[in-house]
Amino acid sequence: MFVRSAVTAFVALMSATGLAAAPAVPSAASVPAVSVVSDKQAPSNDQVPAADQAFSFGVIGDIPYGAAEIAKFPAHIKDINADADLKFVTHVGDIKNGSSVCSDEYFQHIRTEFDTFEHPLVYTPGDNEWVDCHRTNNGAYNPLERLDKLREIFFNEPGKTLGETMPVKSQAGLGLPENVRFTQNRVAFSVVDVEGSNNSLQPWTGLGETAATPEQLAEVEHRTAADLEQIRATFSDATRRNDRAVVLMTQADMFDPALLDAARANPETVSGFRGIVQTIIDETNRFDGPVYLINGDSHVYADNQPLAAGSPWLAVYGQDAAADQLQRITVDGSANATNYVKFHVAANSSKGGDILTWEKVPFSS
Repeated sequence: MFVRSAVTAFVALMSATGLAAAPAVPSAASVPAVSVVSDKQAPSNDQVPAADQAFSFGVIGDIPYGAAEIAKFPAHIKDINADADLKFVTHVGDIKNGSSVCSDEYFQHIRTEFDTFEHPLVYTPGDNEWVDCHRTNNGAYNPLERLDKLREIFFNEPGKTLGETMPVKSQAGLGLPENVRFTQNRVAFSVVDVEGSNNSLQPWTGLGETAATPEQLAEVEHRTAADLEQIRATFSDATRRNDRAVVLMTQADMFDPALLDAARANPETVSGFRGIVQTIIDETNRFDGPVYLINGDSHVYADNQPLAAGSPWLAVYGQDAAADQLQRITVDGSANATNYVKFHVAANSSKGGDILTWEKVPFSS
């Protein structure tokens, strides 16, 4: 039965350069909310072939935020490394808070920390480390230059994960080495670069812009087209292989509850996500199996069906068809990043709603 429950010198440098810890907010992990997901006993791994065995993977996001959390990050990685059940780990973006400098030195520091992961690590960039770097307190960088630097530092070996090597299929040929997909035990995984801040359509006000620039729009168009191509290919291949489930991962929370009222009043607030949401609906409804969307961005754990019949997000995105098979999980972040979410994938013989179950695992410090 699975249960879904609820350096020191570098830190001094971070404090001196304005990398203060984010304001504390109530942690969702502090609220006891335990519910039984399934009473079915998973088959023992010694009873099925290795290729068919159950496995687990971990997800983190919006971490580390500020000097105090930067200091704790090595210990958090150590906790994750100690979990021998994990086949791989994904960081769904935001390796810094939104009010700190997007420096080469900081990026290289995080890359050094990522290299200490003993499991394969899949990382997709977040808006804090490039989209929002135009802000004065971020260094007033050109965001596209910062994206290039991220790709240089974190994706210098396309087709390989960080940490322990695991082969993945990347879109490096399209200039997006961060977009990767892979399959484990008839579950298709697809990690696509979809960004907060309306998928990078917000003006670069720190550079004096009041509207999106032509180069900015060109990047969004190219990246979004590549995202859509990968999502469609993921589902097409999953159907051809008779995979049991599809797992999509993004940085952006396209269904952030804090944005709902603004998006209802003005759907252009989330216009950068419209084509992606439509494609997810179309592909989910064509696929014979459950679909899971895992994201970060909004910092508070959530577990819901944002595109099910009756959801207000359908109207926001101008969609008539619901996607009842889509289950969304948001991982805790920022001050709430006191845990990682551990997903359990049932053995290959399982098919249906119990393929993925999950729980929050607290960090030891």
